[in-house]
Amino acid sequence: MTRPPAWTPDRRLGGLRRFAVAITVLNLLGHTILGFEQAWIVPFIALAVTYGMDLTIESLEAWASRRRPRFLGGWSALVTFLLPAHISGLAVGMLLYTAEHFWVVAFAAAFAMASKALFRAPIGVADPGRPRPTRHFLNPSNAGITVSLLLFPWISPAPPYQFVANVSGAWDVGLPALVFVTGSILNTKFTGRLPLAIAWAVGFVAQACVRSMLHGTPLTAALAPMTGLGFVLYSFYMVTDPATTPERPLCQVAFGAGVAVLYGLIVLSHQVFGIYYALTAVSLIRGAWLHYAAWSTSPATGAIRRVEPVGGATSG
Repeated sequence: MTRPPAWTPDRRLGGLRRFAVAITVLNLLGHTILGFEQAWIVPFIALAVTYGMDLTIESLEAWASRRRPRFLGGWSALVTFLLPAHISGLAVGMLLYTAEHFWVVAFAAAFAMASKALFRAPIGVADPGRPRPTRHFLNPSNAGITVSLLLFPWISPAPPYQFVANVSGAWDVGLPALVFVTGSILNTKFTGRLPLAIAWAVGFVAQACVRSMLHGTPLTAALAPMTGLGFVLYSFYMVTDPATTPERPLCQVAFGAGVAVLYGLIVLSHQVFGIYYALTAVSLIRGAWLHYAAWSTSPATGAIRRVEPVGGATSG
């Protein structure tokens, strides 16, 4: 299997900029044309929290490490640094429905950014005389949504119909097709995570077929989520987050297939919201494996240091 392009700082910045523009346009269209159910204030609340959290965490870490905060150096440095927070904030606001409980949106956005500092695993090899670098392993927005759904049973993910509630005719197919094409380009040219997306989609079809054969679930019903724009967004912009997924193609395939298998098991256990829980669970398993691999192959120095690519961590 051909190795995908590495998630280098240049590719990462190009991908982040395009993702930030795409999710901003989608939110603008969603609250004006498409029919998003959330109040217009929701994305602003989410962005205020993610911006504030990311700036605060970076300031504290820079102070503790006696270095300059990465967001200093002019508007360009600030905007570049805040791109991941921008993506995470809009994703949380777009994918979570809390009715009038706006504070839950703030909680989800805060947890999303805090997860980047709390859930980290050693990566690479430490330089001589320096602690081993670490990187976050949970998709921030997915982590914030998962924890919020578990803690607050009166909320739910955004209903799938909101993405196309006010469009009809050719746009019913054209809008998902547009997201599919742009997502494919992004994951081929910039993130190199197309093998993961394909493995997730194939695994989803496989688990639907198995559930249909074993439990009599109508196959069309089991496959129905794939027809929604929300599924396309999840497949190309969340499950494929390059900062929190494997680099090697075979590991990507295992990751994507693992999310699909766990999703099927969650559905069989009669639990809802499995699409978010499955990704969080598989990411936690990967994080535990990264910790074990680091412990088993490195001297017991116990020293670690935080490392992020230029401009902060990714995701969505």
